[in-house]
Amino acid sequence: MSRRKDYSLLQQTGTDQVAAPKPSLTLSDAVALIVGIVIGAGIFQTPALVASQAGSDIAVLLLWLIGGVVSLVGALCYAELATVYPDVGGVYYYLKRAFGRGVAFLFAWARMTVIQTGSIALLAFVFGDYVSQILRLGTFSSSIYAAIAIALLTALNIIGLQQGKWTQNLLSAAKVLGLLLVVILGLTAIPNSAAAAPVEAASSGTWGLAMVFVLLSYGGWNEAAYISAEIQDGRRNIVRSLMWSIGIITAIYLLINLAYLRGLGLANMSQSEAVAADLMRSLWGEPGALFISVLIAIATLGATNATIFTGARTNFALGQDFSLFGFMGRWQQRPSSPTHALLLQAAIALALVFLGTLTRKGFETMVDYTAPIFWFFFLLSGISLLVLRIREPHIVRPFRVPFYPFTPLFFCAVCGYLLYSSLAYTGVGAVAGVLVVAAGIPVLFWNNYRQGKT
Repeated sequence: MSRRKDYSLLQQTGTDQVAAPKPSLTLSDAVALIVGIVIGAGIFQTPALVASQAGSDIAVLLLWLIGGVVSLVGALCYAELATVYPDVGGVYYYLKRAFGRGVAFLFAWARMTVIQTGSIALLAFVFGDYVSQILRLGTFSSSIYAAIAIALLTALNIIGLQQGKWTQNLLSAAKVLGLLLVVILGLTAIPNSAAAAPVEAASSGTWGLAMVFVLLSYGGWNEAAYISAEIQDGRRNIVRSLMWSIGIITAIYLLINLAYLRGLGLANMSQSEAVAADLMRSLWGEPGALFISVLIAIATLGATNATIFTGARTNFALGQDFSLFGFMGRWQQRPSSPTHALLLQAAIALALVFLGTLTRKGFETMVDYTAPIFWFFFLLSGISLLVLRIREPHIVRPFRVPFYPFTPLFFCAVCGYLLYSSLAYTGVGAVAGVLVVAAGIPVLFWNNYRQGKT
């Protein structure tokens, strides 16, 4: 089925043809990598959505603390899968090994049509929201900026203009600087009078939706767990790196939410469209809002570009594995890029921007669109750990998840609850996401029919 080599099988049969990943990352390297991957643009947008669902200051902080615990549990499960089956396909390979080719295809289809493209649109809406704080373009300002960003960055990737290392470092520095400014100024400011205003408590049923937004901001540890095969003294440092990094991220998220609550109050925070800009506006006026909006817009643009870059590569791999999508498996030599994969990805992402515009919720609609599918495949990943433990008990496991089977069972239960929450408490975006993934089933049958005839 796949043209990629099965690294794990070659290793287990004693073949010397393919080298295992080299343990070259120190503990501090791993911690820095994980923190850098996880802390993204979402933290500048989701706190307002969480606050609107929580009902109290304590509930807001508790939700973010729970998010850190859930992320750590999930990261431990992924760490075992990544060390036992170090394949470049990641989740695609785990699902194929545990459940077969059909489920793996649906994951690849979902990544192409929902998860990755939804993430591109989601990031583009964050960019649009903050650029609109600088120069508003009318009623649909955020959507216009989002569409421009996707089109421009796709064009740059097609002609082969990739960001250099120094550019990525600059964008990461802008993100960190923005976070530090918000935390320091928010915590040292005189509390806003709105902080004391009574706010009607949200019903407990909305905590599920709040956790969807919280764990969106913690997203990325599932990608970071793949480096576990390259950490020095892996048995000892895998757990340490995950605990340190997610502990640092949790502390940062608690501090920034505390800053928002202190500077704006729960009522103003929950009603904000660009919460960091509103906090800076309340402290430094329009110059403060302008400054933080520029920083966040730059950082978000970099995250959008990185997602476009990696998404096109996974679509290119899909085109190589399945003949129906063979047109995406062609690499243009001049310039060096998967042009067809980039164009299809941009078309889907722009259609999602249009969907967000129709619902008038943009970012929130994209969370609705991606969340059910995201948690469905997270649930299958957790189950695959249990299945592969039972089916392949004799495989050497460099790292074993602590307290098995309770840890993966707890993770699966959380994923199931969040899958339910993302369907029960969300809007039209969730329905659209589910229908798009379901459409992949007849596509799979058609692909198999074509390959059978061939």
